[in-house]
Amino acid sequence: MKTIQSRFGEIEYDPENVVTFPEGLIGFENLRDFIVMPNKKEGLLFWIQSVEDPEVALVLTDPTNFFLTYKVVPEEGERAKLDISEEDDSYSLVVVTVSPQQEVTFNLMAPILFAPKTNRAIQVILEKSGYSTREPLPKIEAS
Repeated sequence: MKTIQSRFGEIEYDPENVVTFPEGLIGFENLRDFIVMPNKKEGLLFWIQSVEDPEVALVLTDPTNFFLTYKVVPEEGERAKLDISEEDDSYSLVVVTVSPQQEVTFNLMAPILFAPKTNRAIQVILEKSGYSTREPLPKIEAS
């Protein structure tokens, strides 16, 4: 077990469980290793914490909890970066932002593809997709 100091306090983690981003994240290209923070509450959101920079932590979610038709399938080059085959599982995750006005948005244009088999992840940009980096929380229609 290893320990890091973070904005959440001291965190103990197993290096075997580190999620590696071989290319970093957009805006954080030099940060490669993250841990998933234990979720103390039931819910759809969770944090990932940089092992290299205690100030960097991001809120993520599975976008299909909010956008039912959202789907990203890794292309061949992306599977190579994740070190997985076409048959291996991968999951799309997106960064969630909450503004000072408490408005929740999702970065659907640049999802994170995660491969549990290899514990690797990459962030991809869906150019010409029509998605936004600040997609608002969908309105729930009353029935």
